[in-house]
Amino acid sequence: MKISTKGRYGLTIMMELATKFGEGPTSLKSIAEKHQLSEHYLEQLVAPLRNAGLVKSVRGAYGGYILSKPPEELSAGDVIRVLEGPISPVDFTEEDDPAKRDLWIRIRDSIAQVLDTTTLSDLITFKDSGDRDSYMFYI
Repeated sequence: MKISTKGRYGLTIMMELATKFGEGPTSLKSIAEKHQLSEHYLEQLVAPLRNAGLVKSVRGAYGGYILSKPPEELSAGDVIRVLEGPISPVDFTEEDDPAKRDLWIRIRDSIAQVLDTTTLSDLITFKDSGDRDSYMFYI
């Protein structure tokens, strides 16, 4: 399963809003400038997030967007499902081999578990320990 720019940039928006939670609205323009992204593209992504009730829009000169809930109550899975659709590595049917179907289900459930147990708060407070599979290859 590959997460597209919709999901990746959508998480960027949500993490920025989580960082500013309780401080008032954040403009998409400021997020776009900070991350060197297209403001127009972010506008397209925030619409489904708003329709799903994950963010609220605030109109006016100092308007922008705010999270609809605290960052501890919103998961990466909430965001990815809105922007990417159902979490599944393949479209499997009842005709598939039972062993393969079980594999796809276990993969789907594992991905969903990681996404659903990772909150926006976890993402914005993450500290990199630097010890993850950092291989160095010399030729």
